[in-house]
Amino acid sequence: MTTAEFSTLRLERAPGLLRVGLTRGAIGGTVLTELHAALDLAEADPDCRVVALHGADGVFCTGMDFADASEHLGDGGELARVGGEEFLGLLRRFTLAPRVVVSLVDGWTSGGGVGLVAASDFVFATARSQFGLPEALWGLLPCCVLPFLIRRVGFQKAYTMSLSTQSVPAEAAERWHLVDELTERPDTALRTLLARLRRMDAATVADLKRYCRAQWSGSAAGEELALREFARLMADETVARRISDFTTHRKFPWEA
Repeated sequence: MTTAEFSTLRLERAPGLLRVGLTRGAIGGTVLTELHAALDLAEADPDCRVVALHGADGVFCTGMDFADASEHLGDGGELARVGGEEFLGLLRRFTLAPRVVVSLVDGWTSGGGVGLVAASDFVFATARSQFGLPEALWGLLPCCVLPFLIRRVGFQKAYTMSLSTQSVPAEAAERWHLVDELTERPDTALRTLLARLRRMDAATVADLKRYCRAQWSGSAAGEELALREFARLMADETVARRISDFTTHRKFPWEA
């Protein structure tokens, strides 16, 4: 694909950099396909060292596209597993790609959006940014997010973030190491990082990522468990009804 062929992402090239704008907010099938395609473009460019993700209008990414997911309810979770595999594969690819993935967060991030952040190599966020995992309110779990979130912030922080469903403000996210740098100028932090990374071979980036992933012994088993659990929950009748109620009537699970 060329940059002009993307319908859900806005791509901009600069020396050593591919900027990827998330224009939809939510993550559906087309967004996943195009994020993989964006990485393909970055990896095909020998000069590219960094893929920088950013949102728009105070939203980085809100996670699963319920409208998209509602079209596949009632199939026993089969298509949910396929979608889960594609999303999990994207997060895994973030951690292994021979390009440095940077998330520039300015505003709200939830659900699978937290997964994109957690799997990124660097995260620069503004003070107004917030991060949340509301899945449990719907009868779901952040299945595919947790293997990467635990790797980044540790078990207890990932657990309490999932169980409380409360949003985490930017300052706390930085203390937890979900955010690497809190700044009102994420682009400035990005330029400083890029200047350094352009001196590095892409092969060295790939070697370091592969080596560090190998040090994380629970990777493969945790990811397979995530897929099984996600498919099981998406096949649950209560979860399906809640998603349908929201997409059809804008009714939240906790509303009578």
